[in-house]
Amino acid sequence: MARTPTELLSPADQQRRRSLSRMKAVALGALLFMALVFVFSFAFEQDVPALAYVRAAAEGGMVGALADWFAVTALFRHPLGIPIPHTAIIPNRKDEIGQTLGDFVETEFLRGDVVREKLEKSAIAARLGEWLAVPDHAERIAAEGSVMASSVLQALSDDDVQGIIEDLAREHLIDPEWGPPLGDWLSRIVTADAHRSAVDLGFDTIATWLEANHTSFTGLFSRRLPGWVPSLAHRFVDDAVYNEAIKFVAAVQADPHHPARVAIDGYLARLADNLQHDPATIGRLEDAKVSVFDSPRVRQLAGEAWNTAKTGLLASLADPKSALRQRAAAALSEIGERLTTDAALQRRVDVWVIDAAVFLVDRYRHDIASIITDTVERWDAEETTEKIELMVGRDLQYIRLNGTIVGALAGLAIYTIAHAFFR
Repeated sequence: MARTPTELLSPADQQRRRSLSRMKAVALGALLFMALVFVFSFAFEQDVPALAYVRAAAEGGMVGALADWFAVTALFRHPLGIPIPHTAIIPNRKDEIGQTLGDFVETEFLRGDVVREKLEKSAIAARLGEWLAVPDHAERIAAEGSVMASSVLQALSDDDVQGIIEDLAREHLIDPEWGPPLGDWLSRIVTADAHRSAVDLGFDTIATWLEANHTSFTGLFSRRLPGWVPSLAHRFVDDAVYNEAIKFVAAVQADPHHPARVAIDGYLARLADNLQHDPATIGRLEDAKVSVFDSPRVRQLAGEAWNTAKTGLLASLADPKSALRQRAAAALSEIGERLTTDAALQRRVDVWVIDAAVFLVDRYRHDIASIITDTVERWDAEETTEKIELMVGRDLQYIRLNGTIVGALAGLAIYTIAHAFFR
């Protein structure tokens, strides 16, 4: 069921309606008062000639009041319901008024020079910096941004996002050939001796393991000896192998030019060259890559990556004490402080904001102004009339009241002049 105009009014509009009703009562009261004065003065004018002046003033007051009542009423509706031409102007010309208002806003307000002049006087960056520098404000922006980001994350389709991740991984990670880039990367590392730390770490790890795992050599080699060899020789063989391993690793650790290191360097150099130029090596790497990243596995990895990232982000965004929220608030506060103290940054931000605003206004001024036109066109004529009358009707009732007073003074002046010169 459609709501009545009264039900559509906001509390502020209802207050305006009460105020308008009071002013209408005052204006009507002034008209009735003039009518009573006219009746009284007309009735006793023969006995008291001076009442002729009062009667003339009352006549003028009634004429002024009625004329202004007609003029004010004609703006919003037909006086007394009579469809007199050029009345009910607002409901009959609502769309034209909206178009005119939109054109006026577009040509007078939505101009690049007007917007630029206004914004240049506003010190946008400095004011924004002062506001952001307050910790509570920065935290509020971080909180609102977190709510928006959470809403976006929850609105995203998991299947669509996983598909995008899968496509990106395939396009940028799986489909490209790995061999030449890896070979070039490895060649640069070997040339710069950047791999030596990794080699040192490897031998240090082996040495540590050997020291902690002497028993692992028990029977490792002696079990391969003939059965007729004495058991004492078995232990001697295992200890000899273990000690030789210890010595070998220690020698490699101590000598930067040990043959083992040279062999490793040569192997890495050959591997780097083969990865770049040997089709067989490149092919084996590609086969291994495809076997690891087959289609179902890529899909699974994409899903796991998205679910992990989404869960972590939602948890961090929802927790006011999370590192993400705190860092965001701290970053916003820091930006505010910089905007407050850094004059050069203020100028850059001001120029950027002003240029962006002027560009948007110049480019979309008609579209922005059309919001007014389109909105007024969608309004119901009765509702539009009601709202406009509530906004300006109270002041228009003063016109009726002033018309009553001016009419009375004019009637008195006309009668006095006529009586003085033509009696």
